[in-house]
Amino acid sequence: MSNKPELLATPKDVAAAERLLHAGADALIIGEQRYGLRLAGEFTRADVEAVTELAHDKGKKVYVAMNALLHNDTVGELADYIAFLKEAKVDAIVFGDPAVLMTAREVAPEMKLHWNTETTATNWFTANYWGRKGAKRAVLARELNMDSIVEIKENAEVEIEVQVHGMTCMFQSKRTLIGNYMTFQGKNLAVERTDQSRNMVLFDSERDAKYPIFEDENGTHIMSPNDISIIDELEEMIDAGVDSFKIDGILKSTEYMEKVVAIYREAIDLCVDDRDAYDDKKDEFVEQVEAVQPDNRKLDTGFFFKETVY
Repeated sequence: MSNKPELLATPKDVAAAERLLHAGADALIIGEQRYGLRLAGEFTRADVEAVTELAHDKGKKVYVAMNALLHNDTVGELADYIAFLKEAKVDAIVFGDPAVLMTAREVAPEMKLHWNTETTATNWFTANYWGRKGAKRAVLARELNMDSIVEIKENAEVEIEVQVHGMTCMFQSKRTLIGNYMTFQGKNLAVERTDQSRNMVLFDSERDAKYPIFEDENGTHIMSPNDISIIDELEEMIDAGVDSFKIDGILKSTEYMEKVVAIYREAIDLCVDDRDAYDDKKDEFVEQVEAVQPDNRKLDTGFFFKETVY
């Protein structure tokens, strides 16, 4: 039987980390906005230490995101932060910018590295290139279909991580677009707020779609109008040996994440251990996930079954 893929989740705080581990997550992604992209919550150094200890006590893993779009003024700080992560004994660093890789080589040569540039991990050749440079895992772009994912896994010399649930980013600009717009309107930004807690959306009347939008240190982020969920389509990727399934909890409550992680935990275990039972329970898994979805967030299968056009 195929190996069981890791179930990876993104908590919004230390208390959430404990709850998601208890619900069945095998690994967590945390970090701080200054170095990490679109995290579900902000984790100070003390929080990183607390979560890592918590996870390791349960035999689980912690990955810290350093995949932000780094500018020259931040590069000088990387060595100090990576030295801290090494000291805290986190299990891996998620990086996009080669500066993180180069710094980690010097400061923490034993540290595992996961290559994640969000949109450009679209083929096994590039994944293997970064593998030769020191990455242990490639995080695939969300715009790939199932056939492409399976093909990449068959040819990859590194671990492969795929997002199976949650919202994805459709657009990012390093500019503070909402802030600029509000300033143009003469609004007081201290009062208005542009971050995740503001719950702002862009509305497209033609498509009848609402795109969540927020702004942070990394600029402006426009998110997908629907959440991906492929809880009833896990077999092909499990059989291919995909190493990690990610549930992204950005803009979601801890209660929601706890329930979704528990449902996926059961689905993955059944799919690996008892395929017939998984087949029988697929519809029920879909209903369980739909039951906890926020009213304004429909579920779809993302790009998993879209045809690739060359």
